Formats: sequence, C-alpha cells, structure tokens
Amino acid sequence: MASNLVPMDEVRKHSTTNDCWIVFHGKVYDITSFLSEHPGGVSIIAEHAGMDATAIFDSIHPKTMLRMLPKHAYIGEIDVSTVKPSDVATTLRDEQKNIPPLDSMLNVFDFKAASSKCMAPQGWNYYISGAEDEITFRENQAVFSRIWFRPRVLIDVSKIDISSTILGLPSSAPFYVTATALGKLAHPDGECAITRACFAEGIVQMIPTLSSCSMDEQCKAAQAGQIQFFQLYVNKDRELTKNTIAKAKAYGIKALCVTVDAPQLGRRERDMRQKLLKLQDAPKLEQQKHAHKYDRKQTQNKKNLGGVALSITSFIDPSLNWRDIHWIREQCGAMKLVLKGIQCGEDAVKAVEYGVDAIVLSNHGGRQLDYGRSGIEILVEVMQFLDAHSMRDRIEVWVDGGFRRGTDIFKALALGAKAIGIGRPFLYGLACYGEDGVRRISQIFKNELEICMQMMGTPTLKHIKKNMLVYKNVTDHMTVTPQNISASNTYTPMQTVVELNSKL
Repeated sequence: MASNLVPMDEVRKHSTTNDCWIVFHGKVYDITSFLSEHPGGVSIIAEHAGMDATAIFDSIHPKTMLRMLPKHAYIGEIDVSTVKPSDVATTLRDEQKNIPPLDSMLNVFDFKAASSKCMAPQGWNYYISGAEDEITFRENQAVFSRIWFRPRVLIDVSKIDISSTILGLPSSAPFYVTATALGKLAHPDGECAITRACFAEGIVQMIPTLSSCSMDEQCKAAQAGQIQFFQLYVNKDRELTKNTIAKAKAYGIKALCVTVDAPQLGRRERDMRQKLLKLQDAPKLEQQKHAHKYDRKQTQNKKNLGGVALSITSFIDPSLNWRDIHWIREQCGAMKLVLKGIQCGEDAVKAVEYGVDAIVLSNHGGRQLDYGRSGIEILVEVMQFLDAHSMRDRIEVWVDGGFRRGTDIFKALALGAKAIGIGRPFLYGLACYGEDGVRRISQIFKNELEICMQMMGTPTLKHIKKNMLVYKNVTDHMTVTPQNISASNTYTPMQTVVELNSKL
C-alpha cells in the first residue's frame, strides 16, 4: 500500500500552469486541464501549484465540490510523512490575535473591529465589499439616521415579548440569519456553527447556495424541529436547479428563497483590488525568477480580475425571468416560495400576482448596483403599493441590509416588515468566536430590541405602529448622504488664480 503513496517531492515538480498538481484533503490531483475552466481564474490555483492547498480550498468550497473534478485527475494519496510545513498553504487567518473576551463585546461594531484583526485580508475584503464606490453599501446603514421616534408613555412595559412567526413558523425574534456566502472565510466551522447557534437561539437560518459547508452538512448539523430556509441562485442548468430544490425538500427545508437581484455579478472593487494585490504578490515568484509558473495570457483574462466573488458565481443564470417563477413554484411542492431582491413597488405587486409567499426587499447588501436604494426606503414604497392594491395581507414582506442595532429592527417593523434579515453581523461574531459569537450577536439584537420596545411603549410586536416614527426624509434624502470616499480621495481640486500665482 505504501508504494501507492505519492511523495511530496514528486508533487513539487508539477508546479506550473502547464503541469499543475495540487493536494486537497490528502489526495493528489492533476488539475492542469481544469485550470482554464476554473471560475476564479488561474492565478489562485497556480499560486498554490505543487502544494497542499486544502485550507484555501475549504475556505471557499464545500468538500463535495471535489466530485466535480474528472476521475482521471486523481493521482493518488499523498505520503504525509514527506510533507513539510512549507508545502502547506494557509489562509493567513490569525488564530493567535489577541481579541477581547466575548463578554466584553457590547455591540455589532465591537465584533466588526475584532473580526477585521483575525480574518485573512482576502476573506475580510470579500465580506465588507460593496459595489463600485460603495454608496449604497453605506446608505444601507445611513438611512436609519433619517428615521426618528415618537415614543408613547405610561404604558405597562414590565414584560416585553419579541417572539414572532415567519411564514407561520415560530421564531424567538422577528429576525433571521440571512444567506451569506463562504462562512469558512470567517471561521473553520463555517455555516455549521451558524446552524447550531440558530437552534440555540430559536431563530431561523437561511442556508446559502454559496456556502463553505454543503447543504447536507448544515441540514445534518440541525436539530430535530429546527427551521431552515434555503437561498437559491438559479443555475443555467435547470436540471441542477431541479435537483437542488428536490434535495432541499427532502431535508424538510421550509422555504425556498430565490435570489432575483443578481443576473450579473456586481463590480465589487474592494474584493477585486484584493485579487489584484494577490496577483502582484503571487508572483513574488516572478520577482524570484519563477515567472514560468504563470501563463500571462491567462492572468490577463477578464475573469481573473473578479476576486473571490466571481470565483463562485459564474453558474448563475442571467436569463431568469417571471416566466420561470411558475416552474420554480411547481418544484417547491409544500415549500414556501420567497423572492429575495425585490426593489420596487411594481415588482412587489407582481410577486403577489404570481402567488409568491414572501418577498425580501434587498439590494444584496449593497454589493450589486451602486445607487440602488436601501431596503428601508424600498419598504416604504412597497407597503404603499400593496395597500393601494389591497394586497398587504396576501404576502409577507421581509427586508435586509444595514441592520446593526435593535432600533433598526424596530423601525423596519413599524414600517410594515414582517421579518428582518441580518447577515454580516453574524459573520463578525463567527469570525473570532465561532458558534458562541453568533449566539452573542443574536442576544445583543434581542436585548437592544427589547429595550427599544420598552422605551417606545410597545410590550409586543403587534403594538409597534408606523405612527411611532418620523420618516418623511427617508425617500427625499434630506440628510447628508454618505460621502463618495473613492472620488474625494482621488480628486485634484482646481486652484484659484491667487494659488497659481503664489507658485510662480
């Protein structure tokens, strides 16, 4: 048996784009023929050619993704006794970083600061990237500062009840963990830690299509009776989509949440910039006269500039349209159907007409179309449209994007939202503290919401009303909008004649 093992020094010999061997999970693969097909481009693989890249692979893909490699790519088992520390690629996650004790973390921003220190730059920049100048990304949080409270007093708020239902299913709070890709970029336990935390906290988890842990792993990590939804990117191959929906049904997933706002990957320049820096860095090899490792034609290819995001989204079908909704509904069976990414009143009305059970008002975390409106601004419009068409009671309206405080949740509920999706904050909790961090984030949101409800004179969610808010500036943008930092940092001011003469 030992004679069938592949020594690491043999793997090292195959370290160019024309002859590329790589080790994943103790197995050696020849992926030379696959390089040109890799959605994330050649460079991320070529950088780790001739190495054990398991950690890099796991931070982006579920292990089941290896099944996509052709059978002839498999060379054999690696002889672990021949592997040196220098042969093993790492994610650069700083496990030794001195982070504050969990019980000292008071709010989401504390967690964000801590996670920025322990995460690797590539993962961090993927998580916090927005589209282009990140105006919408910042507006998602800024919009809440344009909504003010009108509290009611002398009401018995000795007991506060924040429990809710989502699609008729019980939840300990009116928020859920929305789908966010690549949980292992934050923590080795990835989305499975989120699954466990959601059960402990009694909140719903929306499983992402693009998770580091597979659907199987997350569903198996769930406890009996736990409520999970599944977020779906519709694949160009409809048969694959059909099979994915069937698997979700078989696991007892309660709702299929179809993303409809991503026909094309948003231009996330922060993520792209990290990829470009990586290209410059990888080829520290070039500076060391190993330029032969890289095919320059391949690294100039457009798809190599997309960062982490492009490496996982090339399968998404841009032809998805309203006619497909009937087919998707048929595949769902007893599962509820949710459209994630509605951004105007007209489409909300259309969703009702197509028999959709819920919609998520979302701009994809500010990652798709810059200058797209915030979910809260869309919420105001959507509720007006639904009321005008007598449709408010025919569909649940959820909203996500920019929620960082319990007061933000209260504002969304008052404006008519049934449930609030929260994404990045749970990743921040996951990054440094794993499952415990995710639970702590949930507890902070719950506590902040309870305090807000007491201050507002609302003992239960049904007591929260729109007339408790002053929100007239939400759609008018009467307050200062987020500064375009990219533009201001690169702008060269015009000079007056006095300034010009002073230089003569």
